[in-house]
Amino acid sequence: MLGGEHDRKNAIVTIHPGAGGTESQDWAEMLMRMYLRWTERRGFKRELIDYQPGDEAGLKSATFIITGEYAYGLFSAEAGVHRLVRISPFDQAARRHTSFASVHVWPELPEDVDIQVDEKDLRIDTYRSSGAGGQHVNVTDSAVRITHLPTGIVVSCQNERSQHRNRDSAMKVLKARLYDLKTKENQAKLDQISGTKKDIAFGSQIRSYVLHPYQMVKDHRTKEQVGDINRVLDGDIDVFIKSYLMKKSSGTLGETVPDEDVD
Repeated sequence: MLGGEHDRKNAIVTIHPGAGGTESQDWAEMLMRMYLRWTERRGFKRELIDYQPGDEAGLKSATFIITGEYAYGLFSAEAGVHRLVRISPFDQAARRHTSFASVHVWPELPEDVDIQVDEKDLRIDTYRSSGAGGQHVNVTDSAVRITHLPTGIVVSCQNERSQHRNRDSAMKVLKARLYDLKTKENQAKLDQISGTKKDIAFGSQIRSYVLHPYQMVKDHRTKEQVGDINRVLDGDIDVFIKSYLMKKSSGTLGETVPDEDVD
């Protein structure tokens, strides 16, 4: 189940909320908490390298690195769009809302990997780290945002005190994303040549977390479902990861189209 080329490597994870403002931003933060609790259960180390807080609650973007054996192989099961259905705590009329957040996962690559990045293709901006304040708040422009001009990929890091270390961390994420892009392009060429078309699970809705009118977490790829949603949101997601990896290795993954159970 974990025989992929990069499965043993560490995982770089980015979470973005979908459209919907505060509601989706709050859901993105709930997902991040679920994953950080999962790393604790697994005994993996994690390093938060970028965090952009939401306007009222939640987050606009978060990137962290999970360090441990087979971190990427296990966590690749989480890549895709996650859906939450609940009575919104931000809606005074207490209406039911559906929110989306996307999870992107890349393997952390070794230093000697063959990814050439030309300095002239980069735009590097520095800015002051955002934070809640207090004695550890940054008072210098140490946060770094790197834009790769040919592809439009943007990465940022604000966790370290030093601008130099933030730049190194951001470059690590950029190289992983460029490698992933190159791999996908090569796969697309092979598919075109062979005339085959594979399902693209990335970017599709993979799992629904329903808090109302009933409680259920259902993975649309494997049909795995769990009724105790609080346990799942507290990081107990191994059942979903295992069933995904088993079906993937046996070539029996289902479609990612959700059931029409809840609007």
